[in-house]
Order: sequence, then C-alpha cells, then structure tokens
Amino acid sequence: MGRGETNAKKRKRQSEVKALPNGTSSNNPAELDTTKPTAVFKPTKGRDWTVSVALPGSIISNAQSHELRTSLCGHIARALSVFCVDEIVVFSDGHGPKKHHKRTHSHAHQLDPSQDEYTGTSDPDHFLIHLLSYLETPPHLRKLLFPMHANLRTAGTLPSLDLPHHLKPDEWCSYREGVTLPGADEHGTFVEAGLRIPVTVEEQIPENTRVTLKFRPGAEESNKDFNSEVILADPVNPDEPREESGYYWGFNVRKAGSLSDVFTECVYEGGYDVTIGTSERGASLETIYDENEGRIPDKFKHLLIVFGGVAGLEVAVKNDEALQKLGVVEAKDVFDKWINVCPGQGSRTIRTEEAVWIGLMGLRRLVVNND
Repeated sequence: MGRGETNAKKRKRQSEVKALPNGTSSNNPAELDTTKPTAVFKPTKGRDWTVSVALPGSIISNAQSHELRTSLCGHIARALSVFCVDEIVVFSDGHGPKKHHKRTHSHAHQLDPSQDEYTGTSDPDHFLIHLLSYLETPPHLRKLLFPMHANLRTAGTLPSLDLPHHLKPDEWCSYREGVTLPGADEHGTFVEAGLRIPVTVEEQIPENTRVTLKFRPGAEESNKDFNSEVILADPVNPDEPREESGYYWGFNVRKAGSLSDVFTECVYEGGYDVTIGTSERGASLETIYDENEGRIPDKFKHLLIVFGGVAGLEVAVKNDEALQKLGVVEAKDVFDKWINVCPGQGSRTIRTEEAVWIGLMGLRRLVVNND
C-alpha cells in the first residue's frame, strides 16, 4: 500500500482481487492469496516428549490494573501456544501475598471453587492460572466450564490462541474436546463438542466434565448427514492426540506451592530430565549448543524451562524451605543449565512475559532437533 492510500482504497483494491480455488488471484496467476492464514498446524508423527514452562504468579503483582494483569496473561498464553508448550507450572516465589496453596492438577483445569471473588491482587497465582486455563479451553466450551467471574470480565478482549483443538463447527479432526451434558444413563453420555449435534459416548461420565474425544469410523459422515441423529466417539487420554498422532493439543496448567514443588510434583514418569533456569546472571544461551561449554543432551524426554519474577529465581530459592533444608545457596545449582536469554540487553530489566518469548525463541533449535 502506498503512503497516500486510504483504508477505503485498500479495501476496494483487495475486493477486486478475487481468490480462485487454487489459491491464486484473478489478476495474477502467480500471486498468492494472503487474505487467509496458511500456518495451520500439521502433525507428522506421534510425540512422547514434552516441553514445560514454569514461572511465578507474582509477576501479576507487578501489573498496576486489572486490564494490565489480563494483558500480561494474554502475552504469556500466546507465547506458550506459538512455541507448542505442553505444560505451564505457576509457582509461588514468596514475593507476593502470603496464601495457602492446594496441590491441584487437571487437564480440565478445575479451579478451587472457594476462589469466587476477584483474585488479581489477593492471589496472583490463582489469577494467572484462571486466565491461562480459560484461554486454553476451546471457545465453544468456555461457557460450560467457566461461570461468570470477576477475573474474566475483560478476558474477551485478548487475542485468540487459535490452537489446533480450537476447532470451528465446519472443521474436522479425528480428535476433539468436549464437555459432558446432564442425563448420562446406561446408554451412555452426550458430549457437547461444538458439532451439529452432541456426540455420544458409551461410557457414563459425570456432567460438566471436560473430555478428549476420538471419533469412531463414520463419525465425519454422520456429522455431515443431517438425517443422522448419532455421532459416535470414545473418551481417550488427553495426551493421546500428541502421543499417537503428533498434534499439539494445548497446555495443561499446574499449580506449585514453591520452586521445589515444581520438580517434586512433576506429573511425568521419571520427572524432568533436562532443566533450564534463566537469569541475567546466567551464561549466554548459546552455550547450550556449544560442545566446549558442556552442552546438554541432544535428546530429552521432558524439558523444563523456568523463568523468574521481578526479583529473579534467586529469591524463589531463598524463600523455598525445602531447598534451604538441603543447603542450596546458589540458584544455578538447582538446574542443569543456568542461562541468560538476552546477553547485552539495552533495557535495565527484561519483564518475565518478554523473557518467555525471547527464551523460547532462543531454545527453539533445541526443541526442533529433539524430533
């Protein structure tokens, strides 16, 4: 668009370029149709390894208004989605309001029902988990799983994550997320999955439960046939789309009461086999790929990347009773690698939500080469 071209002229010019079925335009056969996104996630093979990110909920306390807190959560969620992070762990670094932590973990992101008031100032960990859980959930299921809440009052203004399991009604995938409806009986359970009619599963599952569905043969045809009254599927492990077919299927949200709990409460068998801590006092990120600097293994099963809050991971270690009992003094001793994601930074500080983007981009080669 030229400098003097108005938005009206731009819209008129774009309307004159009609897209053909093969993706070219009527004006120029070689011109690409860029009016629709083409970066659709396409799985290649099953993936049994995972990438986890941990960060403190205290980063919410650094935001001065509800709108800024909500926006910060949106930045974090977008980074996790773009870089296909499988798990996000929100831990307490002892730098925010004192509170009691409950150990919880669920793919359905069931939150503590006692937290029925605004928690952006009183419990930043809960606020961050609440927003991340809401954003990860497919839009057509949010009203069923998330009642109206003060934490979510401006969540609708955040950019969409547009994850592979955020499927539209006219999109088909062999897997889909759903929520069980009331009325389960000996014939099975109806599941709302955003299709023409509720999906039927043979199992009896309590209502308002989030489930991952795998459709049976012929289900796609049943969905297209308006005379068909049944679409059949089976509930499967939420990890199956990733492990069996290679889909990126969103991120689980886990709450940890301290930094040490991030490790000890790991949900993966065998724990995290490669752990990376980040700090401006760490070594350059590039040392991870340098054989002379003791590079980490070429392959990992469960990678954990930990980011600090306003006061850094050093404070999280200092305030962690379990680590102090073990005699841990240096934060770098908790991790396999202690890195600086952006050496020579121009700004005096890099905010955590910025460090997540920078760090995941810098570690992208490590993740891609793990395939």
